[in-house]
Amino acid sequence: MARLTDEIVDEIHALRLQHAAGFDNNMARILDDLCASQQSRVAQGWLVIKTIDSPSEQAGASLQRSRFAQCSGASPAAAQAD
Repeated sequence: MARLTDEIVDEIHALRLQHAAGFDNNMARILDDLCASQQSRVAQGWLVIKTIDSPSEQAGASLQRSRFAQCSGASPAAAQAD
């Protein structure tokens, strides 16, 4: 079966790879940048939807934690510095 190509998804993947390469694929640095970007957008008035912390808060739902859940706390890079 041939892979279906979606130009939008391919572009998103390319941008994600480019962004990661800009931080030497260092996950802590990437997360710090994404958190800073999110905080900047919040300061500009953008709406950020909070995630549910535990599945027990919404019984029966199939939940997945946000990959940016750490943004509200200390950054991984700061934690590694300790």
